[in-house]
Amino acid sequence: MKLKLILLFTLAIPLYLFAQKPITGKITDKNKVAIPYSSIYLKGTSISTTSNVDGEFKLSIPTTHQTLIIKAIGYKAIEKSVDNSTSFPIMVELEEESFNIESVSFTASAEDPAYAIMRNVINKRLKHLNEVKEFSTRVYIKGLQKMLDAPKNFLGVDIQKATNEIGLDSNRRGIIYLSESESIYNFKAPNQVNEEMISSKVSGSNRAFSFNRASDLKINFYENTQNLNDLSLRPIVSPLAENAMFYYRYKYLGASEENGISILKIQVIPRRNTDPVFRGTIYIVDNQWRLFEADLTLTKEVNLNFIDELNIKQQYIPIDKDIWLPSNIKFDFTGGLLGFKFGGYFAAVFSNYDLNSRKDKKAFAEIMKVTADVNKKDDGYWDNARPIPLTEEEKLDYEKKSVLAAKRESKTYLDSLDSERNKLSVSKVLWKGFSHLNRFEKTVYQFSSVKDALFYNTVEGFGLDYKASYRKQIDSVRNKVLQISTNLRYGFTSKKFHPSISLNIPLEKINLNFSGGSSILDLNNNAYQSQLGNSLNSLLFERNYLKLYQKNFANLGIGGYIFSSIYGNMFAEYAHRKSLINLTNYTWRDYKDRSFSPNNPFSQTLDVPLFPDNSSFRIGGRLSYNFSNKYVTYPSGKFYLPSKYPTLSFGFIKGLANVLGSEVNYDFVYSELTKRDIKLGFYGKFSFMLGAGKFLNNKNIFYPDFKHFNGNQSTAYTTSNNAFLFLNIYENSTAKSYFEAHLEHNFSGFFLNKFPLIRKLKLQEVVGINYLSTNKLGNYTEAYFGLTHLTGFQISYGMSYLNGKKMENGLRLSIRL
Repeated sequence: MKLKLILLFTLAIPLYLFAQKPITGKITDKNKVAIPYSSIYLKGTSISTTSNVDGEFKLSIPTTHQTLIIKAIGYKAIEKSVDNSTSFPIMVELEEESFNIESVSFTASAEDPAYAIMRNVINKRLKHLNEVKEFSTRVYIKGLQKMLDAPKNFLGVDIQKATNEIGLDSNRRGIIYLSESESIYNFKAPNQVNEEMISSKVSGSNRAFSFNRASDLKINFYENTQNLNDLSLRPIVSPLAENAMFYYRYKYLGASEENGISILKIQVIPRRNTDPVFRGTIYIVDNQWRLFEADLTLTKEVNLNFIDELNIKQQYIPIDKDIWLPSNIKFDFTGGLLGFKFGGYFAAVFSNYDLNSRKDKKAFAEIMKVTADVNKKDDGYWDNARPIPLTEEEKLDYEKKSVLAAKRESKTYLDSLDSERNKLSVSKVLWKGFSHLNRFEKTVYQFSSVKDALFYNTVEGFGLDYKASYRKQIDSVRNKVLQISTNLRYGFTSKKFHPSISLNIPLEKINLNFSGGSSILDLNNNAYQSQLGNSLNSLLFERNYLKLYQKNFANLGIGGYIFSSIYGNMFAEYAHRKSLINLTNYTWRDYKDRSFSPNNPFSQTLDVPLFPDNSSFRIGGRLSYNFSNKYVTYPSGKFYLPSKYPTLSFGFIKGLANVLGSEVNYDFVYSELTKRDIKLGFYGKFSFMLGAGKFLNNKNIFYPDFKHFNGNQSTAYTTSNNAFLFLNIYENSTAKSYFEAHLEHNFSGFFLNKFPLIRKLKLQEVVGINYLSTNKLGNYTEAYFGLTHLTGFQISYGMSYLNGKKMENGLRLSIRL
């Protein structure tokens, strides 16, 4: 019986393949001009495809007596019957849609009829937003990005050579990224998604995985606003939003009939050019008041980031009597920066809708799944699976870059690249730094420049802090890297050499790291003060803000995800610490009313050791939980996504007495609650950090073991989510209890965008409060306001108060690292 079934199945295969002869064709207007990205779907189903930029399409369905519906925005839809006798490719000519402005009757009013239509649409918005409870669909996505123009040279880099290497033409134009992917996309109301990529193809690399994700192309105009993430600081108001009348004007352009349905054409016009709004055309199904098609654009006036213009085209098809879902969507974009001009698109085709997602609720914890074999499909697979035919330019790009990819993977080619790149020069040694790369072996040796290694401080004098490292990628799929780093430090005045080494070993699910040697460190381990900044302050302004001590140590640590989104790490460290004093007062500019301060931050005049030489043995650990069970799975591993809730962390450090001669004896516990960029719609985003801790036992403790805070005493500083603007770096550290809070709101240009000239700078307004309370300090508060930019630059004016008394005020310049 089994043999008979196998035989019947085998005999059926050729018949099935014959019946699956693809339907191909080309869509043009009456002048034979191609109509790109038309929608073609099988009548009565959600099986669909889209034509390419040349109007060509392909649909792999049985050809026996099928009826196709072919439509495009601005054209009349037609039905086309095909069967096994049809000669392919078929030529389809669409006629421009004629919208009759008198075909629908309205009550007499001076108001444009579009407003009555849009009120009905807005009233039905929530119904259409919530009518789909769940579905599953197959999604094909094609992404293409092109260099439209580029300079020959940029900041000393030979752009012509670089673009030739990636396959662009002699004018530095051509495709720089082309990819395709197929996914099964599942949705369950209100906002649960699950996507599994089943195939992926990237031009120029057989090992890469497409960045395409259906959820990234998801846009639902029934929602009040559309969040475009990094493309716009502000959410974009939908023309169908409940408050859309405040942002938009509408103009009725007429009505037409399509398959017995009356379609109303509405022009969407911004009331104010500087508002975050679309402009373009939407098509509404009469009486149902639902979206039929959309052709909407965001322009420079909206103040987009990275791009100049974004056009979104979306078409809907009926899946059930009262349910319509997108059949395709296309994002077109253009932009330019510093002489580089680019453009491209991402197009998605949704087909085979099933209004039952057939996914267990637990499966929606996995947002995205990409397995290692999705990029192993051959050209034959893609010829059958690809719903949007490749253009000649795209075919050529795949062919040309396939040759380049094979060449790039050869040892001869990689060695030739490395030979050119690894050439040693005086400028690299002195100024840029030098690295020796072996692409075939996936190793790199890196050496810092003499410029970056030079320093000056009053403890060591002039010196060199030279860094070198070795990296080897031991698992390219999971991006596991073995790394060894060394630090060689020598002070010419102190005449002391301090070598150290660190080693990071990636294991199956955790990272093991070891470090040891001798180092000269900042007494405050929680404040970032650059050696360059301290060197310049010391030599030019006779200000030695940095206070240092010596540490000889050995440290062993382990870290990784314990389970779910809980990350943990532990360490054990033995160290011998030594307090240091100033050995030089050399400066390039001697101020009569100024002198270097002692290396002991608590001594005003005498440079005496801050603490006696001591040994310590410490153990510690930290757990962080971001309340997220959502994750993505890639060949490189499982990665948990940020939660809408804050990240909660707990940690402890214990100083153990009488272990390896350790003299410390203390117990410190702490917790932190942090969240960055909480989106508040048009009003920007809010970030906060709350921290508290306590020494449960401080029987024997030295200053390096205190809880330190991220203070600042310079005009220029590096900001972070726990940085103070004016707090003394060393004097407020504590060995008891503390509470700190950092609150910042970024208005994302809410006010400045209303000024035409200023808005072009893309500046964002920020206000914030920093707070610290300790037993010794009391209540310390900072308030500030300022401007920030996408580059991370920020200028702020702030004021500080101690126990209600005003202390300091002034400007601060910062760069977020």
